[in-house]
Amino acid sequence: MANEIARRLRKTMTPQEVKLWVHLRALKEQGLHFRRQVPREGYIVDFACLKSKLIIEIDGAQHGEPAKLLRDAERDARFAAAGFKVLRFWNNEVNENLDGVVETIYREAEVR
Repeated sequence: MANEIARRLRKTMTPQEVKLWVHLRALKEQGLHFRRQVPREGYIVDFACLKSKLIIEIDGAQHGEPAKLLRDAERDARFAAAGFKVLRFWNNEVNENLDGVVETIYREAEVR
């Protein structure tokens, strides 16, 4: 079931996810292999580099609501317990500072 949902999400990525995906794929040349819409720990994450144990989430406005913030914190704690680091970026960060977002991801992946 999770794989079917992930497959559907890959086909309906947000514009911000598509923008970032283009740049994450280019990091393969530096030895970083990212996957998109990855089933992990009972969730589907936007992007993951399994080698670096790094998860990237691109959040829209709905993630600013109190219930979503709590749910995201619980989710991030579960990933941390499994050894993953979660980086969260807002849609507007991807739109307005894509190079900075990619640089942050690259640096974090390199240290891990």
